[in-house]
Amino acid sequence: MDLVRHLRYFTVVADELHFGNAAVRLGMAQPPLSQRIKRLEDELGVRLFDRSSRQVRLTEAGRLLLAEARDIVERVDAIPALLARATGGGATLRVGVPPDLGGSAIAALLAGFREAHPEVRLGLIEMGTADQVGALTDGALDGGVVRHPVSAPGLRFGPVLVQHPGVLLAEDDPLAAFSSVHLADLAPRHLVLFPRESEPGLHEETLSECRRHGYVPGEVHIGRHPQFTLGLVMSGTAVAFGPRAEQAGVAWRPLLGAPLAWRVSVAWQRTSQAMEEFGAVALRVLRDNAGMVHEGTAPPRAVRPRPASGLLA
Repeated sequence: MDLVRHLRYFTVVADELHFGNAAVRLGMAQPPLSQRIKRLEDELGVRLFDRSSRQVRLTEAGRLLLAEARDIVERVDAIPALLARATGGGATLRVGVPPDLGGSAIAALLAGFREAHPEVRLGLIEMGTADQVGALTDGALDGGVVRHPVSAPGLRFGPVLVQHPGVLLAEDDPLAAFSSVHLADLAPRHLVLFPRESEPGLHEETLSECRRHGYVPGEVHIGRHPQFTLGLVMSGTAVAFGPRAEQAGVAWRPLLGAPLAWRVSVAWQRTSQAMEEFGAVALRVLRDNAGMVHEGTAPPRAVRPRPASGLLA
């Protein structure tokens, strides 16, 4: 049994006193979490929680263990930085970023943080929001750039920025003749969208907004990599949502009324000076390099004249 990992699970359940909420924080299902707590109890030979249909409470043994468990987990989390200092390598800040954040934004994050904190190495890891939540709770990440909505009671979040995506069309799609597109105009075209398991909240929110504005995709394809998504769009197989893109074979058009709002923020569990500095750099980079605006800012107004020739498909 991985004792440290099981103690980490125990501390989260002790914080929440609710197995469902603890499972959300850990990015896992509730039954496996219950099984791991039971295994820890069997291994230690004590009952750590009193469970009933209405509440979960720490036993006396659980209360005695909690302080020690927190100390053990914190000491284990501190080992990488300790070894880095001992070998002269400096500390590393491990941060998750969305797979489609964009090359210029990644480069700006690294350059901006290096300038602010040259003594700390920024390690960026490509990871969807759901995996980031689990890794943050588990101590495998120090921070992350996550997409909302996020259900993780134990995390802290920086200021929320909003991105209003447009639609990516094949360049010969009749809708490309317009300067902007209404969501309802996309029906019944297929849609390529990021996986539900990586962005569960935003996936459902995006499809719900599409339906609300009259667009029910003929089929939803899952795009795990930006190049796969672009390939489907270029072939005319599907359309996709995203920030402005200049790509041969693809036409990007804003959506009338900016009906989609993708909300992004930095997330972390433990505060540090390096993490605070990363949050400030990320806020600037996402605003300046990824076209995001602070939540509450009015989206740009798009108007759509009729095309010079041709009718909608």
